[in-house]
Amino acid sequence: MPAGKTMRGAMILGHSARRRIYPEPVVSRISEHVEWVSEPLSAAEAREKLAALRDAEVIFSGWQGLELTGEVLQALPELKLVLYGAGSLRGIVTEAFWKRGITICSAVAANAVPVAEYVLSQILFGLKRGWAHAARCKRGGRELLPMPGAFGSTVGLVSLGTVGRLVCRLLRAFDIRVIAYDPFVAEAEAAGLGVTPRTLEEVFRESEVVSLHIPDLPETKGMITGRHIESMRPNAVLVNTARGSVVREAEMCEALASRSDVWAVLDVTHPEPPEPDSPLYRLPNVVLTPHIAGSMDGECARMGLYMAEELERFVAGKPLKWTVDEKRFRVMA
Repeated sequence: MPAGKTMRGAMILGHSARRRIYPEPVVSRISEHVEWVSEPLSAAEAREKLAALRDAEVIFSGWQGLELTGEVLQALPELKLVLYGAGSLRGIVTEAFWKRGITICSAVAANAVPVAEYVLSQILFGLKRGWAHAARCKRGGRELLPMPGAFGSTVGLVSLGTVGRLVCRLLRAFDIRVIAYDPFVAEAEAAGLGVTPRTLEEVFRESEVVSLHIPDLPETKGMITGRHIESMRPNAVLVNTARGSVVREAEMCEALASRSDVWAVLDVTHPEPPEPDSPLYRLPNVVLTPHIAGSMDGECARMGLYMAEELERFVAGKPLKWTVDEKRFRVMA
């Protein structure tokens, strides 16, 4: 191995994703510690060239990465570390992976940054009833609507995972009361986040803005019902950057049709995009964005940088920051 290189590695993910997640400055930093056993490969290319990857000790992955099946892992006997420069690992991790005891890290914390920033923008805009005012202005109306503003108002978060916690930290800069529903977070921990625990029903009844951060799990599908939305405060706003499947969409549409004062900002839907005949296109109090809250374009390099830093910790024998074990994997979105 060349002097200064400490691991043999490969980069396997979609070529378009690679260019965004691992731009040249990030690759240069990684290459200080890695001897590449091949050129960057897509998942399909890697499956055809598994023999050439036999000596790889570390794989840099991301969107459209190689699924680490038992067959693939058998062909990679030296693999010690997988660095996934994106969020959810569900596209690459299999049951066979956990049996090998390979260390895997995810850039979910890096991807959470732009999501939390999107959420913060919609919370502040929602507290000004920004979308309702914008719609009224386009119709020629200039009269102001009642608005809570960002002083003394209440914002509710549903789930305090990676994104939810980051939103809590961002909201500390404002004179806003934050309440949250997460049955897995103890009161003392919630207090440390500056959050008052509430039931799910209380979060919807008490908040001027409700933001969803629920992981996509079998038990969370359809967790948010029409009744939750119907119970929201006058002129409240619902923000969903989690997954569309956590909301009962038909019930949500019915609730929004009957509660024209309540607005929904939806960066995710189920399916995605909505069906052509979906009421979401017609409801005047719905704002749709095309799943842009997560890392986009230049923001993607943050995820690659997190993985480059994780590699540096690994080769230096320092504790890693972004490892995912099997237990955590089971509850990740």
